[in-house]
Amino acid sequence: MLFTDNLKGSHEMKCFSMLLTALLIATVAVSSADMSGKDKYAYHGFRYKEAIVNYVAPEDFLIMPWGWTPGDAQALKDIKDCGFNCAGFVAPEHVKLVQKAGLKCFVDDPSVSTHVTDGKMSDTDIEKRVDAMTAKLKDNPAVFGYYVMDEPGPPLFANLARWADAIKKADPSATPYINLLPGWGPAHETNYVEQFVKDAHPTYLSYDNYALLDDGSVGQGFYMNMEVMRKVSLKHHIPFWNIILANSHFHYADVTQGGLNLQVYATLAYGGRGISYFTYFAPLIGNYRNAAVDQFLHKTPTWDMIRLINMQIHTLAPTYLKLKSVNVFHNQDVPSGCLGMDSSKLLAEVSGGNLLVGEFEGPDKTPFVMIVNKDIHKSTGFHAKFKGEGTVMMTNPYTGETAPFGGENGWLAPGSGVLLSLKK
Repeated sequence: MLFTDNLKGSHEMKCFSMLLTALLIATVAVSSADMSGKDKYAYHGFRYKEAIVNYVAPEDFLIMPWGWTPGDAQALKDIKDCGFNCAGFVAPEHVKLVQKAGLKCFVDDPSVSTHVTDGKMSDTDIEKRVDAMTAKLKDNPAVFGYYVMDEPGPPLFANLARWADAIKKADPSATPYINLLPGWGPAHETNYVEQFVKDAHPTYLSYDNYALLDDGSVGQGFYMNMEVMRKVSLKHHIPFWNIILANSHFHYADVTQGGLNLQVYATLAYGGRGISYFTYFAPLIGNYRNAAVDQFLHKTPTWDMIRLINMQIHTLAPTYLKLKSVNVFHNQDVPSGCLGMDSSKLLAEVSGGNLLVGEFEGPDKTPFVMIVNKDIHKSTGFHAKFKGEGTVMMTNPYTGETAPFGGENGWLAPGSGVLLSLKK
């Protein structure tokens, strides 16, 4: 106030008035620039009002934090916000909270899950226990299925089938949860996975194989195991789910975006229909760490990494779920039991690093390929040429839109993948 009083009637006052006018004009200009900036953001694809991801249903593609989830409303909300469509294994009394959170779950009822290895129990007693478990829950839309057992050996398959059959009889819409051990090769295929299909009558195949190690390597068994699961899945028309490494423990690698990307996109390239993350909550033992939620129940950077890749699954799902897997090959470092570039049915050329390629047939026999960068540490540019003539299209993992491929889209982040098709 003193400054302006000293300028009254002076040349300086006129200059000051001119300065205020200039500042007012500049403010309006900045405001206009802000609006222009928003338009520029929209032009480049940022659509804040439309940035809503439609979740795929677990019946079509399961996305689950592997493990037991507490009956806590905030924990369930966070799981939903992280991009999961299934809450994991939940106690019967917490199913209503799962429903309120907009999720589904596998019910773990100890009256069943702690008795499934009892081979002496009669069929009648099994049915009584299952009927009691499902009676109050089978009409609840949050119930996706019921937990039975994790990683059984072949001697248990026939007995587990009795429990699974009883569950399907009591609640035909429910899925009995049984997860298989990792493995690969002809013996694993014939004596384990095929035997499980024969004895246990599953509606899906779930397994885990943690192959990302703290020396930076990815074990070949990761791909060899998926070869077996894909083969049996296609043979029996049973979808397969992959449980991936999502925490650090023992000599497994620290969690990175590249490691998560590879495990998810490789599963997609092999035609998988489900991803579970081991584990969402960090166990209170050993050297477990870097899970999405730590031992003090705080979200870690891994939570955001998982959310990012989960949202890509949801976004790609409307296109991906229409595809039929017809081949998978590696163009470098071909693991034992896997195929190389010479097996390609759809591509004439592919280059640009150590790549994995899943080949698919889409609606109207449209050729599709999922190209994955197998390097979890470095990005790579790539080139691919279809055998047929037409326009190469890309399905964007952030918008779900399919548009002509080109430009800077020819790069893959560590472990990431791209879904291309040929429009004839």
